[in-house]
This record gives sequence, C-alpha cells and structure tokens, in this order.
Amino acid sequence: MLSDDCERSAVEAPARLSDEQCVLRSQRGDPDAFSELVRRYQNKIYRYVLRATGCPEEARDLTQDTFVKAFCQLGRWRPQALFRTWLFRIASNATIDLLRRRQVWNCVPIEEISDAPGHGVDIGTTLDSRDRLAHVIGALSELPPAFRQALLLRELEGMSYAEIAEVLAVAEGTVKSRVARARRMLLARVEAVVES
Repeated sequence: MLSDDCERSAVEAPARLSDEQCVLRSQRGDPDAFSELVRRYQNKIYRYVLRATGCPEEARDLTQDTFVKAFCQLGRWRPQALFRTWLFRIASNATIDLLRRRQVWNCVPIEEISDAPGHGVDIGTTLDSRDRLAHVIGALSELPPAFRQALLLRELEGMSYAEIAEVLAVAEGTVKSRVARARRMLLARVEAVVES
C-alpha cells in the first residue's frame, strides 16, 4: 500500500501535492515541485514583505531572496514544521535585517497595497474612505517592528498564534501579547489622527 502511494505521488503533478510532498520532491531534485511552492506562496510573501517594508522594489527583492534562501536551505526543513511557517520565518528574518539596516519606516501608498498580487479584498469598499485607510496604514507603519510583524501575520495572513510564534521564534504568549498591544497602539494612533 505504501509503495502504491509513493508511486502515485511520484507521477502526480506538483499542483495536486501538499506543501510537504512538494518539499520532499524538491529535496530529491524535482524543479517543478519547488516551482509549485513558489507559485503558491510568492504573492503571500510579497504582500507580507510589502506591508512590512513599505517599498515595492524592496518587497520584490526580499520575496526573491526568501525563495532563494528557502531553496538553498531545503535540506534543513523538517516535516515536523509547516512549510508555510518555515517560509514566513525566512521572509520575516530577511525583512528584519533590511529594516535594521535601513532604520527608516515608509508608508505604502494605498494603491500599492490594493493592487498587490493576490489581494482579494477591494479596500476602497471595505473602509469608509481612502483618508481613513491612509491613517490606518500610517499608524501601522509607526508600530514597533515586533508588534507590527505579529499583527500583520495574524490579521492579514490569517496565521494562528502558534504559527506566528514559530515564524517569529518567540513564545505563543508573547505573540498574543504583541498582537493585543499592537491593536491597542494602532487604535490609539488612528484615534489621535482622526481627532486632530
């Protein structure tokens, strides 16, 4: 039975395989399997990095760097870890490194976020006005990096607290605290701008 499953997955198209199966096939030298992983995650990684850096050019570079590092480190991935969290951790570390070097926070133009590949929500209809969205994005860009990353992964990427803890290499309780604090700080900043 097991050999039948192995034979079937060996000829199965990568698009039908799980992330873990694609990684295992990539580790054995199947370039189509890694291409499938890139196809699945490149837009998600790009959106995450764009929101964190505020710069489309840097986001494209970091997205590419993330996949190059992932490919080079495929031998280090273990099936006990979800590929998604492992990949986001690589992206998160690359983003933190860039932001530390740059030490400047940019605000992403509204059009860049709403036009980002794979963005499924029309932001213009979700919020009351473009001004309100600009205030939220501006306030988000002012959050400390650790809080900002936790909030982005939770609210925009839909990760669980456990997954975020794995990505950021911190305790799950720390993630919960950072997300709650980031929400409070974001709300306070937006309210301060609206009141002024």
